[in-house]
Amino acid sequence: MNKNLKKFLDIPTKSRAQILNEREVEVQTPDGEIFKIWSDLAKYDSEEYKNYVLHLVEFIFDRNFSDDKEKMINRISREFSLNAVPSQGVNPGNRQSERERIGKKIRELREAKKMEARDLAILTGIDAANLSRIEQGKYSTGVDILSRICVILDAHIDLIPNNPQGVII
Repeated sequence: MNKNLKKFLDIPTKSRAQILNEREVEVQTPDGEIFKIWSDLAKYDSEEYKNYVLHLVEFIFDRNFSDDKEKMINRISREFSLNAVPSQGVNPGNRQSERERIGKKIRELREAKKMEARDLAILTGIDAANLSRIEQGKYSTGVDILSRICVILDAHIDLIPNNPQGVII
């Protein structure tokens, strides 16, 4: 194995990538979110090449990791092109629908109070652009920010169990 390649492969990463099948690679980011990359990496015969590309994918995900998932995916896609990573795209992550649901609810509560987004951003101390991304489901936000939003909107955070069948428990 090439000395520079070995040196690169020895760089630790927090993200984990694995080939799922002949068309998909799965990446788990440091926050536990799962992203799928459409890639034909499995078709290559060289295990050394596959390991290199998987590590490169992990490295690129780590370097571009962000709460702003839209920007993160755009940067990752650009780096894939620049580094010749065999990829036809990256999905928005397995938490995208939850981000969208929460953002939609925040917007509904804000609009019900006839409040402008700019005013909510000022009252919560959140950058207006970030609040917009939260409402659009493009930004992954923590409990502290959600709590500040809830205080202003006179709402509360409630943990509701996942119910994939849609049955009311």
